[in-house]
Amino acid sequence: MGAAVITVGLGACGPQSPEEDPVEHLVLSPGTDPATSQTLTWWAEHAELDLFLEVAPQKDPERITRFEAHATGDEDGRTGYVATATGLEPNTAYHYRIGDQSGDGGAVSGHHTFTTAAEGAEPFVFLHFGDVQNDIADRAAPVIRAGLETEPDAALALHSGDLVDSADSDTDWDEWFEAFGPATANMNHLAAPGNHEYTDEGLSGRWTRQFPGSADGPDRSGGLSRTVHHTDYQGVRFVVLNSNYRDATPHSAEEWLRAQRQWLERVLSDNPHRWTVVTFHHPVFSNHPDHDNALLRREWLPVLEEFDVDLVLQGHDHSYGRGNLVEHRTEDPDRHTGPVYVVAVTGPKAYEAREEGWTEHGAEVRAQDEGTSTTWKVEVDGGRLEYSARTQDGRTVDSFTIVKDDDGKRVTDTF
Repeated sequence: MGAAVITVGLGACGPQSPEEDPVEHLVLSPGTDPATSQTLTWWAEHAELDLFLEVAPQKDPERITRFEAHATGDEDGRTGYVATATGLEPNTAYHYRIGDQSGDGGAVSGHHTFTTAAEGAEPFVFLHFGDVQNDIADRAAPVIRAGLETEPDAALALHSGDLVDSADSDTDWDEWFEAFGPATANMNHLAAPGNHEYTDEGLSGRWTRQFPGSADGPDRSGGLSRTVHHTDYQGVRFVVLNSNYRDATPHSAEEWLRAQRQWLERVLSDNPHRWTVVTFHHPVFSNHPDHDNALLRREWLPVLEEFDVDLVLQGHDHSYGRGNLVEHRTEDPDRHTGPVYVVAVTGPKAYEAREEGWTEHGAEVRAQDEGTSTTWKVEVDGGRLEYSARTQDGRTVDSFTIVKDDDGKRVTDTF
């Protein structure tokens, strides 16, 4: 994307904020290198707008760079746009806004901010959200806002699918964006699609227009390039997979999952970082007795285990569960090794949680809960990762730490 350096202040081109904002639903998404780039998507009411993205370092607001925006398609009278700012400085706070070249060159959005990642393995916090999906405005939103307010400096938000109930519902998406408020425009979001992001015609066109990922998936012809991707953030490799082999209706579900497995092997084999987090929607070990995903487990579990992925964050079951393979037990009953598998839910929809989906497939349950909506804080600091699941009122449902040092890797229950 082309960029032109503008030599005037951010407030010099048109008004500071438009009287009527035709731009909505802004989402920050990281690319493969969030230390030097930032992707932004949004919707605009008028397709005839010629939009651009302006960014300037907070410490040097006169140094503005303008990046061309590209229309990504229309939905219900609105046009989706994407712009990627490149050549940014690591660990730097930026102001940004959206402007329109077709009129007087003025702003069509208010000012927002983002901060690029540091180049090295610096400490940071990220949040994890399970299925939000139902009754968003009245019941899910308070849980989401409590999680965001507790960690106002969180750098990333991970979503394990089923963000909404109906993939093409304006009401659902309006409620989801309202629940997250300014956080969608001020912090990066990594999202895996769930089955509710699909329609009878396949993946909703809204999905990739809002969550484009880094477009480095296993292939383009198989529809995976923008739903399967990875990004590196301050010592952590984050990987997003697409587990919807039933809803995506590929020619061969086995080949579709195998393409992701082979891509995942490459992404994990050349991982230069200490930590790895993988997220997708359908769990390899299910809390719900009728939700077993045997094909997924057969294709992906060996890779997750071979590369000792630290966190595998999933959703779909509308209950909470955490566990590991039995073979990773140690003499200490509160400690194990190997990957940690988490099944999460943030919204109010609830199913029963049972252990058979774990124990019948060589795994054990360390924590399990049903009927409780939670958000998850993950703090990464050097060789230590701390995880906690909390309710709207701050009650801890589960917590553990992972430590990596000269003695190896240890996962310790702390709740």
